[in-house]
Amino acid sequence: MDSRDEWVRTKQDLVSEIKKLGFPESLGNEVAVNLGSPKAMERMIAYLHYVKPRTAELIVDEMLAICSDIDRWKKKKMSEAANAAYNEMLDEGI
Repeated sequence: MDSRDEWVRTKQDLVSEIKKLGFPESLGNEVAVNLGSPKAMERMIAYLHYVKPRTAELIVDEMLAICSDIDRWKKKKMSEAANAAYNEMLDEGI
């Protein structure tokens, strides 16, 4: 399955889960777009399935928390890469 197909399938699953909870499809579409990746959407689907939030605000709050975790992870990886490059420079010289 190519990544576009995976994204579409996961988005459909997310929208379906949000609709099952009684929220509009448009909320699911916006959440999917903001999360961006299938992995992030799968994390949101798990949250929806187990927590069953009763308000849209709780769904959006979890979406923002997931986005924040992803941003934090990306910054950590960038920092690690920069640190590795700096250490290599120190070891091998300029």
